[in-house]
Amino acid sequence: MILTILKKDLKLFFSDKKAVLLTFLMPILLISLFAFAFGGTGNNSNKKKPIQLLISDVDNSIDSKSVVSKLGEINEIILIPKNEEEATNLVIKGKYVGVLILKKGFQDSLKTGTSLPMELKYDAARQIEMGMLQSVLVQNLMSSIGQKSIKAKMNSYFDQNFAGIPNNVKEKIFSDMDSGNGVIAKTMNSKMGLKMTSVIKEDTSTGNLGLIQAVAGTAIMMLLFSIAGIGGGLLDEKDAGTLKRLMYSPLKATDILFGKMGAALILAILQLVVMFVFSWLVFGLPIFKDITALVLMILATAFAVSSFGMFLVAIAKTRQQLQGLSTIVILVMSAVGGSMIPLFVMPPIMQKIAVVSVNYWGIQGFYDIFWRNLSIIDMLPKIAVLVGIGLIMTLISVQLFKKNILKLIYA
Repeated sequence: MILTILKKDLKLFFSDKKAVLLTFLMPILLISLFAFAFGGTGNNSNKKKPIQLLISDVDNSIDSKSVVSKLGEINEIILIPKNEEEATNLVIKGKYVGVLILKKGFQDSLKTGTSLPMELKYDAARQIEMGMLQSVLVQNLMSSIGQKSIKAKMNSYFDQNFAGIPNNVKEKIFSDMDSGNGVIAKTMNSKMGLKMTSVIKEDTSTGNLGLIQAVAGTAIMMLLFSIAGIGGGLLDEKDAGTLKRLMYSPLKATDILFGKMGAALILAILQLVVMFVFSWLVFGLPIFKDITALVLMILATAFAVSSFGMFLVAIAKTRQQLQGLSTIVILVMSAVGGSMIPLFVMPPIMQKIAVVSVNYWGIQGFYDIFWRNLSIIDMLPKIAVLVGIGLIMTLISVQLFKKNILKLIYA
């Protein structure tokens, strides 16, 4: 019985050429538009919330601990101590914007005034945060270790060439040289030796950030609209009396709902496949780099979206209600979840709210595949969340369907 309902809905959908055209052509047009629009994003932001930065003190010396302590006093940064390997993995997974590593020999280099062994490993996908962090970090590093490094080198020079110079004379020389944008600051800027390294190595197998955002964000948003429209057929059948006649058959109420959900799920999978194949052919999105992970993400996303679409249908009483409700809910959820605007340009509070959106989990999952190159094991939490959303929405939809739709039929 469920299979019969499923086949009927698929046949009805594909018989409407305009619906089929809108389902597949509109997302393709929007993906093309956003792909060009996001291809070279360069945004400025004035976020006031402190940026969480991982810190790994490999040198573990008195001077390196002193620098870490001083950096911890900066209002714009929250330091989180981690060992280098763990910190790097967290940055790769997109949990943090970067990790500052004070390598072995930091104290010795500080005393001799040579280039300091420091490295900032960062996530290039979080460009705005990285720009803010780099500016604040370099400025405060110069303040924390600049004079000490240069003074050590100059003290060594004085001791070798002008032994016996009183300390107060040395301090006067240092003060005069560093007035305003003096020699010490300029010298330290060139000698500090902060190495910047992206944890994601960009090569032919790594997708373009703007393209990934355009494809994943647009595909999921348009998929939500398509599924809500497909589910609306259930309300049309109620108004036409078809649903009431079906209820006189041996079919159960859940058979009808699951049949609709099955059709919606198949169309959701098909639509996502078409979107990714199109993006591969036209824009070169590397969809074959981890085909297993991509298939799992498509299935999980399609299940979550189709179940959410059925949920919207179950709480609406008429097609008009569904259109208004779905438009508002989907647009808000897409905006908050990152489909319309990349999350890294949103205020911190919006980034936290984003986790309630289906769009967020789907987009982040596709980022894990095409940008972060994570394994399936690392992606399982996001897949589990999407499946969990689908199951919860399905259970709620079944109860609402019985309560609302069937009540109207027998009223």
